[in-house]
Amino acid sequence: MRPFIVKGNPIVQSKGRPRMRNVDLRSMPLDELRKLHEELWKLHEQVTQVATELAQKMTAERATIEKRLRRLKPGTRQIRARRPYPKVMPKYRNPKNRRETWAGRGSRPRWLAAQLRSGKKLNEFLIRHAH
Repeated sequence: MRPFIVKGNPIVQSKGRPRMRNVDLRSMPLDELRKLHEELWKLHEQVTQVATELAQKMTAERATIEKRLRRLKPGTRQIRARRPYPKVMPKYRNPKNRRETWAGRGSRPRWLAAQLRSGKKLNEFLIRHAH
């Protein structure tokens, strides 16, 4: 390949990016070589700065993605402790077995469901509290 000399600036814009033309550096004047060196050094600094910024952004994005993935993984999910609920006093008692009671929360116990099916009313099982 035959080198050729380009008059003026050997760095040209190509597709929005700086690009070096084929230049015979041996035949370039010293002033142009210094100017070329300064331009190349500025480009080097810009590339280094952009690379550093990209590395920082990638590190931050990686941390964000890993945080989101930890939330999605079932094995690493943090289980919240249930808040303490106050003890609920029973409202209903089984007349056949006085130890079986129901506070009125959740599903009806079998003993109560059977009694209600037989025709009894819920009020018949109320515990009368002495105040």
